[in-house]
Amino acid sequence: MSTEALARLAEERVDHRFKGLPPDAAGHTVGELAAQRRNLFTGGFPTPVLVLSAERLAHNLALMQTYTARHGLAFAPHGKTSMAPQLFHRQIEHGAWGITLAMPHQVRVAREFGIQRVFLANELVDAPALRWIAAELAADPGFRFVCYVDSVRGVELMDTALRGNGATRPVDVVVELGAGDGARTGVRTEAEAQAVAAAVARAETLRLVGVAGYEGEVPRADPERVRSYLRRLVALAVELDKGGRFGKAEEIIVSAGGSAWFDAVSEVFAELPELSAPVLKLLRSGAYVSHDDGHYRRLTPFTRVPEEGALEPAFRLWAQVVSRPAPEQAFANAGKRDAAHDLDLPTAQVVRRNGVERPATGITVTGLSDQHAWLRTEPGADVEVGDWIGLGLSHPCTSFDKWQLIPVAEADGTVVDYVRTFF
Repeated sequence: MSTEALARLAEERVDHRFKGLPPDAAGHTVGELAAQRRNLFTGGFPTPVLVLSAERLAHNLALMQTYTARHGLAFAPHGKTSMAPQLFHRQIEHGAWGITLAMPHQVRVAREFGIQRVFLANELVDAPALRWIAAELAADPGFRFVCYVDSVRGVELMDTALRGNGATRPVDVVVELGAGDGARTGVRTEAEAQAVAAAVARAETLRLVGVAGYEGEVPRADPERVRSYLRRLVALAVELDKGGRFGKAEEIIVSAGGSAWFDAVSEVFAELPELSAPVLKLLRSGAYVSHDDGHYRRLTPFTRVPEEGALEPAFRLWAQVVSRPAPEQAFANAGKRDAAHDLDLPTAQVVRRNGVERPATGITVTGLSDQHAWLRTEPGADVEVGDWIGLGLSHPCTSFDKWQLIPVAEADGTVVDYVRTFF
């Protein structure tokens, strides 16, 4: 982990690029601003401003560390959720094996900040990206990189690109098993998986080290269908091992796990028999780090296994009421540019006026324009122009990506840190 690169984040100067920060902070470094410990509500922060709860962030990090350890799982949380190296660092401090990513650019960000283990949940056939990966592997013997393969053609393209660049270390790959017809990527049948594994065996630039998939793409997902798919994944690992396909692997990776079914992953992975090499049962859930107030609150496995604990939504978007044109209508100054809206609209949670916070009773977000939230106000809803309104968000992945620098605040509003994102 590159502490120097992380330290440089604190040296970045605040300016017009970063929305939601106090105008008089311009010219200060991020570190200087954090040391001022300004209050979110009285320290000059304009609206809209997205905020992470310091306490809830810490709680979620600790909870998943405990959960994965209890169930004998390694953990490579999906970094595309936050694209925040500071959070990658904290996830690894909380026991993560490494970081999962989806695109070559994201791997470059992770490497810039010293991440030593990267699981790329995608087939990588882009020649310039493979050339860069080969150079990274050659330059750093401690760098571990694993990516998907799901086609013979993909294997051939990877091998051609790597041979053309004189790769000195083989690239570790796992066969991706698709979650069913109509699902996303991955081979659809076990026969196709065997063909891909055979193609990898013919490619000296690649090494087959396991199998992987994403149960979140199971069509019409329910516990039975998800477990059935995961058992296919486990059986595929067993069959490939029996065929000697992992002969060059020091450990065999079996990986799955989004943020909706990791309880099923834990259950089925516990059924894995002994294989010819040690098995790394790798979970990849990423949305837990901030959780949310919508999609993942409804889907989180912790609702099915409450004895395991509960994640807490760590995001709140603060906006200000700027118009009250009718008794049943109001508008706040946060819209699609500020709030996640691809899965659910934000939810009005609290109203703040003159330092007093109360529930946002009778206030509903009914739509978003680019820069406005449409609020329906029921009879008796107490909301005025100038009030601050705290909004809960759904879907962390499309919340982080709208903000380059996110204040982290304690429960009393004291801002103790700022999280930098790289999208």
